[in-house]
Amino acid sequence: MAITAAFPNASKLEALELLCPEANTYKIALYTSSATLEKTATVYSATNEVEGAGYTAGGATLTGYSAAMDGDVAVLDFADPSWANSTITARGAVIYDSSDGNKVRAVLDFGADITSTNGTFTVTLPASTAAAGLIRIA
Repeated sequence: MAITAAFPNASKLEALELLCPEANTYKIALYTSSATLEKTATVYSATNEVEGAGYTAGGATLTGYSAAMDGDVAVLDFADPSWANSTITARGAVIYDSSDGNKVRAVLDFGADITSTNGTFTVTLPASTAAAGLIRIA
């Protein structure tokens, strides 16, 4: 037998579920390229949020909550959100917990402006894996 110091996998998953409980409401807000979003973001802000047909300030409520282990990494995932019949341009997004003071849980950079013109704007969230997951505890 060997002894290996570690933060146990069950504790990683529990920590993720305590930080982001399934019962809470999570939203995703879209932002223009004028927004300044990074790891220091703390709470949802409407500054430089997308405006346009089919989009409502504050964004959309996320569905499909899933917290699970992928190998040794706890990963949180949601279903891909979309805005039907929208005319908007977004460069990034924040996922925030509207049940917990609008605290930001993730910042997304799309890498370029993405535009919809009277069509469906969909955010394809990262794969729910240890390497790419949206929110991960390793």
